[in-house]
Amino acid sequence: MFIVKVNKEKCKSCRLCIDVCPSKMFRVSENFNKMGYHYIEIDRNAEKECSGCRRCVILCPDVAIEIYKKEEIKS
Repeated sequence: MFIVKVNKEKCKSCRLCIDVCPSKMFRVSENFNKMGYHYIEIDRNAEKECSGCRRCVILCPDVAIEIYKKEEIKS
């Protein structure tokens, strides 16, 4: 499982992540960031579908997306 974070203040809403994501987990927020853009946000229901391909991270021109592998807790 992966954790995806979008830095809303860096995002300029180019929407490249929306186009490239095979899991379709990104959407445009109704809210604005400090620069006046409708930033991209994560659909938390779709986040569990993230395969960790990192296409969004590689393609983001604003370096606004980070993906972390969630470590499973072993009992």
